[in-house]
Amino acid sequence: MKKLFIASLITLTATAWAQTTVKVEDAWVRGTVATQKASGAFMRLTPSANARLVSAQSPVAGVVEIHEMAMENDVMKMRQVPGLDLAAGRTLELKPGGYHVMLLDLKQQLKAGESVPITLVFEDGAKKRFTQEIQAPVTALGGGNAPMPMKPGMEHKH
Repeated sequence: MKKLFIASLITLTATAWAQTTVKVEDAWVRGTVATQKASGAFMRLTPSANARLVSAQSPVAGVVEIHEMAMENDVMKMRQVPGLDLAAGRTLELKPGGYHVMLLDLKQQLKAGESVPITLVFEDGAKKRFTQEIQAPVTALGGGNAPMPMKPGMEHKH
């Protein structure tokens, strides 16, 4: 009985240590002008085990969605996606012109030098959800990391 208890305790401890983690690097948010109601958040995600980014939240936005931007018939289109699969040990870059976190219905202007709190929601291989809080610095409009602005012919779909 004592051996069974010790074996169970070791298994539980090993399971707790094996919890999936996601390394978040180089997070940033594009700055906005006073009347702008949307912006994007960008970062690099590297999971310790297979995982999925399923949602995000931020107190600066009424709605936060995961988006993909892609060229379709020479037209840049943006659309919401239900989540992003993350392969163990491989980095997925959320960047302008690709996958990103979209902050919609902004409650305030996002100014350079500020920081935006974002809660990322992930699922591990067992579909167990876990969150990670990050602080993403705001980059000035036209700054080095800022994505290209929307141009005629670019379309935003939900």
